[in-house]
Amino acid sequence: MTYLLPTEPFDRPLRLAVLISGGGTTLDNFQSRIDAGELPAEVAVVIASRADCRGVEKAKNYGFPTVVLPRRDFSSTEEFSENVFAACREAQADLVTLAGFLSLISIPEDFLGRVMNIHPSLIPSFCGPGFYGSHVHKAVHKRGVRTTGCTVHFADNEYDHGPIIVQKTVPVFGRDTPDDIAARVFEQECVAYPEAIALYQQGKLQIREGRVWIDGE
Repeated sequence: MTYLLPTEPFDRPLRLAVLISGGGTTLDNFQSRIDAGELPAEVAVVIASRADCRGVEKAKNYGFPTVVLPRRDFSSTEEFSENVFAACREAQADLVTLAGFLSLISIPEDFLGRVMNIHPSLIPSFCGPGFYGSHVHKAVHKRGVRTTGCTVHFADNEYDHGPIIVQKTVPVFGRDTPDDIAARVFEQECVAYPEAIALYQQGKLQIREGRVWIDGE
């Protein structure tokens, strides 16, 4: 698999396609960072896999172009993916960000290295099919690990797979509930995802032998 990454900084804000299936909390984070001048990007389109998710209302309130593509309306992953990426092309998106998007997609060649995902654990722990949202934090709690966190990675055609860009860690305490863990991890998600996007916008990411190298490391 060959990833196509920029080698020079963009001379403009990065155009983001934000793919959602839920409440749109990551979308909120992106926009707050953009408004604060901390994220050199703009939201070009929001694509939702469910019409009834709260993130659709948020996207419309922000004034973002919004496309709803219910997964159940398509007979296959390939047909669904074709429509998702057609919307990304129409919006002239530079980077596709999976923001709690729960449907598997097949990434076309022209978007390899242009799709990022964030997962609420330290990949490769607590990831893959069935590990999403609160299910991750419940599994972390049950296992009794002392450290967890979040991972931003380039997406490929497997769940929670692909070269890792940024990871942030948080402690897990004995008195924690899964909700406590989730809140602590989300605080770091709000830092990690914009950091990874900014590195991409600055042309500082390259992939060699399946690993991400950051310019200056």
